[in-house]
Amino acid sequence: MLGTRGVPSVYGGFETCAEQLGVRLVERGHEVTVYSRPHFVDPNLKQHRGIRLVSIPTVRNKYLDTLVHVFLSSLHALGRRYDVCLYFIAGNSVVAWIPRLVGTRTVINVDGLDWRRAKWPGPAKRYLQAAERLAPRLANAALTDSRFVQRFYAECYGARIAYIAYGSDVEPVPPGAALEKWELEPRGYILFVGRLVPENHPDHLLDAFRSLADTRGMKLVLMGDASYADDYVRRVKGYAAEDVVFTGYVYGEGYRELASNAYAFVLTSSASGTHPALLEAMGMGNCVVVNDTPENLEAMGGAGLSYRGGEGAASLAPVLEMLLERPDVVEAYRHRAREHVRRHYSWDAITEQYLALFHRVLSGRKRKQRR
Repeated sequence: MLGTRGVPSVYGGFETCAEQLGVRLVERGHEVTVYSRPHFVDPNLKQHRGIRLVSIPTVRNKYLDTLVHVFLSSLHALGRRYDVCLYFIAGNSVVAWIPRLVGTRTVINVDGLDWRRAKWPGPAKRYLQAAERLAPRLANAALTDSRFVQRFYAECYGARIAYIAYGSDVEPVPPGAALEKWELEPRGYILFVGRLVPENHPDHLLDAFRSLADTRGMKLVLMGDASYADDYVRRVKGYAAEDVVFTGYVYGEGYRELASNAYAFVLTSSASGTHPALLEAMGMGNCVVVNDTPENLEAMGGAGLSYRGGEGAASLAPVLEMLLERPDVVEAYRHRAREHVRRHYSWDAITEQYLALFHRVLSGRKRKQRR
């Protein structure tokens, strides 16, 4: 697997997917290698839960970090002659042809439409659009975890790509050290999880929360930070108050504890693709509220509430006010969210779908070899 920061998964959705998928592939008797970056994963760590780790150096730069790492990883993979190389992120498609030189089949998870993110300047957006268009051509197969993105590829590029959902097998964690650390009460806070960047719109939630006439003693918790958006982070953190808590990044048990005990979870992001934190929050039994992008509504599947993202806090505030007044509604949506994830987002089922896709691209190689 190439294009992530590596495993153990301590950063985001791609890393979680690599770990969850990799562990299950190992359990099914397959050999799995994940390429990692030394500034995210200890380069001395050679194995994790049966997954082989290969640390490849890169350039620590906002625009070059990923691409340099995946290019060097692809050169390394060239000599290994893997059966299948699974790439993550459409921007990495430009090197997905390299392992194919020795007969390795390549598959790329294009994720969402990354060029829409506000963080990218004009030249980077154009590169990402070109890489996105090339993804189904330079790899043997492409997939996404969003039906919306799948339709976009069909309508805009005339390309048929596969759909495989993101998984969310998570168990709720009871109140403990994390709540104590940040002086929080179970069901006593509204939670945001994500990077504090413009396309995630934490300001929607901060403005909406601040506009409420009565928060009923509820706190607002923002779990996340940003590596390359210092000015925006400083502006967002200017909202700090006694009832607003900035935790920074929290991982592992602490993350699951905070996500398990919130009153409600709010996803304000307008960036495309399926948001892992949303599915995990639903799997842990949260009442969720999302920005009404097609991708967010698709993932939520009617098991939560939405607000009009174009109107920002003006649309979100009445939703929050209603939830604070109606704990019975909150409880009903918690049940719906758990059931929705249980039915549609099992990592075991998703692993089988990846395996089926791998077998299809490998059967194409075998037919070609027999000719």
